[in-house]
Amino acid sequence: MRAETSHSPHKEWIQQVVRGEEGTEPAEISGEVRRSWARCLEEYRLDPDGKQNSEALTEKELQERRERMGALLEIGKVEMNNLYQQVASTGYSIVLGDPEGVVLHQVGGPEVTQSISEFGLSPGTIWAESFEGTNGIGTCLAEGKSVIIHRAEHFFSGNTGLTCAGAPIFDPQGELAAVLDISGCSRLAQQHSQVLVQMASQMIENRGFLNAFRNQFMIRFHSRAEFVSTPGEGVLVFDDAGRCLAANRNGLFQLGFGSRERVVGRPIQEIFQATIDDLMDWAGKAFLQTRPLHEAVHNRRFFAVLQPPEGFLQGKGQGMAGRRVENVGVAPSVEEGPGDALEFGDPRMARNVRFLRKAADRRIPILLLGETGTGKGVLAETFHRFSRRASKPFVPVCCAAIPETLIESELFGYRAGAFTGASREGRQGKVRQAHGGTLFLDEIGDMPLSLQARLLRLLEEREVVPLGSEEPVSVDVQVVSATNQDLRELVAQGQFREDLFYRLQGLELQLPPFRERQDKDWLIRRLVEEENPDAEAVEPDPDLLAFFKNQPWPGNIRQLRNVLRSMLALRDSNRLTLADLPPGYQEEAQGARDGGGGPGAKKGRGALEQAEGDALFRILEENHWNITATAQHLGCSRNTLYRKMSRLEIRRPHR
Repeated sequence: MRAETSHSPHKEWIQQVVRGEEGTEPAEISGEVRRSWARCLEEYRLDPDGKQNSEALTEKELQERRERMGALLEIGKVEMNNLYQQVASTGYSIVLGDPEGVVLHQVGGPEVTQSISEFGLSPGTIWAESFEGTNGIGTCLAEGKSVIIHRAEHFFSGNTGLTCAGAPIFDPQGELAAVLDISGCSRLAQQHSQVLVQMASQMIENRGFLNAFRNQFMIRFHSRAEFVSTPGEGVLVFDDAGRCLAANRNGLFQLGFGSRERVVGRPIQEIFQATIDDLMDWAGKAFLQTRPLHEAVHNRRFFAVLQPPEGFLQGKGQGMAGRRVENVGVAPSVEEGPGDALEFGDPRMARNVRFLRKAADRRIPILLLGETGTGKGVLAETFHRFSRRASKPFVPVCCAAIPETLIESELFGYRAGAFTGASREGRQGKVRQAHGGTLFLDEIGDMPLSLQARLLRLLEEREVVPLGSEEPVSVDVQVVSATNQDLRELVAQGQFREDLFYRLQGLELQLPPFRERQDKDWLIRRLVEEENPDAEAVEPDPDLLAFFKNQPWPGNIRQLRNVLRSMLALRDSNRLTLADLPPGYQEEAQGARDGGGGPGAKKGRGALEQAEGDALFRILEENHWNITATAQHLGCSRNTLYRKMSRLEIRRPHR
């Protein structure tokens, strides 16, 4: 129980609002808050001025609850980190709670985490309404929908320094599974924070849904093609007889079904104008392509992709119920939209594409980070295609490839006769070439310090001064920059201007290396499709897919693309196997055939080198072949670890 204290204006206000006294209820007090205050007073018998003794679980109890949440917790952690990158500078912390309001995980900077922990908001604490009164976590769970609780809207006087926005996460059966909350000490009710937390919770819910049914056929659809594979998509799951097993909330909404009971158990032909054989034909062909699909009753058109089971993708399945696939004439594919070829289920790439769609036409500088070959240039051009500037020039500039003496004139141009050897007509420069469109500055970390000030002027004043001229020229460009370097480290070393870094960092996106992507199967197949010089379909066999997925690929997608290009050019059949690998990869492929790749693979190794290889192999096994964790354990970079593995010929065993 909370001890009774003297009445405060906050307590009197809550009591008057709940009693409905005239003139005491501001118009901005929402129905969710009024209902919550009533529950706190009448059901839970809480005192707004009561002393707060925050309840907390033991470490063992907390761990048990985390394990109970299972895969949804791991999915949530990824999206929480993504969300925190968007609000890190606003003083908010991200919190994930279970259906009973227990905080399971928290992401935030040290200062913010410390400030909200003073309110008792930390992992293991219980924030159900019956414990903490009206709050973002507890009230969201009680209402079953997104809420924002700003300062004095909190029931307890001691919590009125907080601003919280909570959004529910439902399981595939429609039951509350978790709550995502964003909390801080802001004096302003950040409506955009509520929107962000709603989007993130929807993403967690969708990823949890897709993970739960990864061994089934799924139709992912939306009335607009560009919204397929986004948080707003609908998803229906079917068994091998073509009957619906499950539907997510967006799927029910788009199809007009008020409940899951109205759709679960129904055959596909009662939902869409398609049969089980249509699905099989689709699955056996280009299932990654977006296709038109009409609703059965009202003939409404949707756009959809078919996601086959994991076993099907690995070449293990023969289709639903072992059916023979026949060509029954599914609707022709529609042209893919921008971004469709960038991600096929990887959460980080899906987030990148989603954010780029939203940032289009907002004049926000874009900064793309990632290792070489991860697709930064492709993502930059995709962003250009998302925007209204798509019909204007996309001008790429590699800052590392242009000599330092020429980069200024290349970027900003020069007037006639500006220097010896200059063109008599002068030169416009890359920036002015991109007028109205997008300027892509690749390898921005290699831009000389002397030019960084001029680039800063371009970003701030939207004008350039050509070499040899004193007259500024106005330009309208969207700037996208990219680098595989750590710009923060370059700033600390004095090699990159701090003010320029913050101007380029409007929206910072990290591209995952190929080895860490969760959509490798689909991505490899897409690369095969793109690089195939012939018309007929070419299929990589399961052993080759496994080999590709277990390689470190320091050159990432670019390196893999080059290998596939060679294999496709020299192939003897329409099935790519380990035997089709280029000579430089054949020794490693032999290890994959033998199921080897352990520390003893190298012949003629000295005793010391053998011992080093054995030790490193054991550490990799202990860390489940997680390269990042192993590198941290050894106190080295991932690139150093990859070089060591290459030197010692250590490969992950093919299981």
